[in-house]
Amino acid sequence: MFKTEICELLDIEYPILQGGMAWVATAELAAAVSNAGGLGIIGCGNAPAEVIEKEIKKIKSMTDKSFGVNAMLLSPFIEEVMDLLYKERVPVITTGAGNPGKYLDKFKQIGTKIIPVVPSVALAKRMERSGADAIIVEGTEAGGHIGELTTMSLVPQIVDAVSIPVIAAGGIADGRGFLAALTLGAKGVQIGTRFVCTEECEVHENYKKFILKAKDRDAVVTGRTTGHPVRILKNKLYKKYMELEKNNASLEEMEKIGMGALRNAVIDGDIKCGSVMAGQISGLVKDIKSCKEVIEDIIREASDIRENLNDI
Repeated sequence: MFKTEICELLDIEYPILQGGMAWVATAELAAAVSNAGGLGIIGCGNAPAEVIEKEIKKIKSMTDKSFGVNAMLLSPFIEEVMDLLYKERVPVITTGAGNPGKYLDKFKQIGTKIIPVVPSVALAKRMERSGADAIIVEGTEAGGHIGELTTMSLVPQIVDAVSIPVIAAGGIADGRGFLAALTLGAKGVQIGTRFVCTEECEVHENYKKFILKAKDRDAVVTGRTTGHPVRILKNKLYKKYMELEKNNASLEEMEKIGMGALRNAVIDGDIKCGSVMAGQISGLVKDIKSCKEVIEDIIREASDIRENLNDI
């Protein structure tokens, strides 16, 4: 019912991608999403190639479905990582923090699809000119590193500006958001926070519980004064950031308190002083389910809504 060109492009059953969240998007989570009919994505973050290689080997042992890897182009290990992804013939690569243009010809030779994440119309146009196969349009509602424009306003503008398929991200967690994104012209969605609260996601239980307890105003933004805004859940770390920003702290001071904070939250469960990256949709997430149940619920709810609309 919801087959789009993204399904054919990425060889998946449903046009649903799982966000390539650093420290969070492991092979276990990605394999579960791919086995459920979506596209599971391993997050590289700033990890060296040997760490990513283990995750790729693991996911290949856990699924025969299509999967992806998210490559951060500002990583100090990016050249080694991209060489690894080529060697392993990874089917799909999503990219952030830069322009993947110089890698496109090489990967097109082996059929790998390259899908950059973009926060603006100008960057979307540039990625299309570079030869990207599709683009992920991420609104400011998303968790982690964000832009300024909302998903609702940004997606239709980019849909009108480019001819390649658009995948909407930011603020999507259920069938209503999925259907809304398709109505705006997107051919699929990317979901992060909802997949954190799944049985297969291996983040610390404290991290999941913190999202489950979140209210509508708990997903806040740090680092606006530095030009590198990041959305996290409100805690002691957030208060430290706000105090530093209020006192016009330097970028170095801001980065110092954030160093290792995401790992501390994801691995050690430090939700007080760790960086609990999560989107504004956190207040809508109320339970832990399997990835299969999450995807089936989204498709079922979207189908029911569309059927009801057809009856009006």
